[in-house]
Amino acid sequence: MKAAAPVPVSRARRRIAFAVSLFGELLITAGVVLGLFVAYSLWWTNVIANQEAARDSDAVRESWAAQPEDEEGDDTTPPAEFDPEDGVGFLHAPTMTGSEILVKEGTQPDTLNGGVAGYYNDPVESAMPWDEEGNFSIAAHRDGHGAKFHNIQRMEEGDPIVFETKNTWYVYRVYAVLPETSKYNIEVLDPIPEESGATEAGRYITLTTCTPVYTSRHRYIVWGELERTEHINAQRTPPEELRAAD
Repeated sequence: MKAAAPVPVSRARRRIAFAVSLFGELLITAGVVLGLFVAYSLWWTNVIANQEAARDSDAVRESWAAQPEDEEGDDTTPPAEFDPEDGVGFLHAPTMTGSEILVKEGTQPDTLNGGVAGYYNDPVESAMPWDEEGNFSIAAHRDGHGAKFHNIQRMEEGDPIVFETKNTWYVYRVYAVLPETSKYNIEVLDPIPEESGATEAGRYITLTTCTPVYTSRHRYIVWGELERTEHINAQRTPPEELRAAD
């Protein structure tokens, strides 16, 4: 019995097979590129930012060490060489992170991308910790570029927030948390942040970052109020809230 001749593959079918194969290869390539971009955004930018922040932090501490001791612990009259773009002090929030966070002036990407936090000067001008009243309002990234506020959701009412300057420990206590609000809600930065429940002038601190994680659709807010200050001694002994967290 004579075998049937093979049915020839039409030119159209060969074109379809080639197109499907090419499309599959493009999908694989796109997946690889996307994976590399995610790795860059969520890992490599952290590496670079943390290295930059470490250098800047060392420079601030070296600058403090080179300045004469101030027995009065007065932060209201910084030395002539002081530049808030270099860093005004260090934020310690042991519930959120075990490492200190350098705080600089401004909240623009060119500042925050350096693995630091920044205090607001726009659209609301932040008070400083040493001011007699006001709201010391700070922002930092939650993912990528150091992700200093990545675990902000761990913070709860009663947790300590400590800000360190050359002369003074400013010890705040968390009293309110807002897990989600509009990124256009600037009232959370008011000198008296009424949305937190505050009703009178005081010395507040506000931490802000993006939420949900890996997006920038909304903002996560933590408010604290100054509990006390401590003069920093020659050994720079931290307050008990930080010693207990070690």
